[in-house]
Amino acid sequence: MESCTSSLKSFCVTLKPPVGPVLNSVGVFSSTHRWRRKRSFFQVSANSYQKFIRFALNETKRQTHLVPSPLQEKFNSMNSLDGKAELQMLSFQAPKIRLLRSLSVETEVMQVLDFAVFPEPEFDVPIFCANCFSTTSTSIVVLDLNPLHDVISQRDYKERYFKSLMPLGLKYAELLPWGGKLTGESLKFFSPIVIWTRFSPSQDKYDILYSAFMDYYKAWFSLIEQAVRETDASQIMCNREAQHRYLTWRAEKDPGHRLLTKLIGETSAKDLLKNFLFNGINELGSQTFLDYFPEYRREDGTINDKRSIIGKSFEDRPWDTRGEFIGKLSN
Repeated sequence: MESCTSSLKSFCVTLKPPVGPVLNSVGVFSSTHRWRRKRSFFQVSANSYQKFIRFALNETKRQTHLVPSPLQEKFNSMNSLDGKAELQMLSFQAPKIRLLRSLSVETEVMQVLDFAVFPEPEFDVPIFCANCFSTTSTSIVVLDLNPLHDVISQRDYKERYFKSLMPLGLKYAELLPWGGKLTGESLKFFSPIVIWTRFSPSQDKYDILYSAFMDYYKAWFSLIEQAVRETDASQIMCNREAQHRYLTWRAEKDPGHRLLTKLIGETSAKDLLKNFLFNGINELGSQTFLDYFPEYRREDGTINDKRSIIGKSFEDRPWDTRGEFIGKLSN
């Protein structure tokens, strides 16, 4: 996402949706092989990301008045092209919350969670973002309060929203270590407390991740609860443009695009990305991807498909314990 997560290269390339049910070759494999495959599926399904969604919805309902979004009528569930996976979607809105939405996919070989909460433009509160992808062998996660404004150049914004959260970020940075290279272009959409990690699935890791999700969501909700509605028209416009820029980047460069295309086809994937997952592109602004990111323009005027134009990435966490940017780009 870039998650929420532009650097999840493995999410796009290495990890592919299932080509058939895990247990469809019972007559071919030995009983030992069948048992191992059943056991792997059990370990994935036992630690479902549905638990994360239930917590977030219950916590939100406890704090505010949550109502279904008009998007729910169109985007609720969808079957994959091969009929072996179901995409489940939920969307809500509330005072101060423009959109709370989730997408989840669970099959016999993988689980996906894409959960986000977008504030109304009258608030410059960060965007809550959780992107999780798991197979029986690998989990890739981005969990963050995506800053609406640049935390590297706008120090006052970083101090206001992230200074008090650094202890929380440091706690989970130890438990869920940095996941490797993060592209330079994506960094502007992450905060100093971002959790970008990958690990082999286990009950312990699942419990830690669930704890992090709960703590980060409670922290985000505290921020939105305390936020004062902006009345200055120019600042509201600034917030609107910042959120539109974020949505435009995610809809174009989100690493889940390729997986969604494999599951439901290119046309449906684009519709889901632009009108559900990153809804607001048509409502919050009119600028295009190349207006915001002209460095991606090809000579023929089309968008470069590359994840990174500068070709540099961050191998290690680019913030110190105080949240100061110390990143060094590597090839």
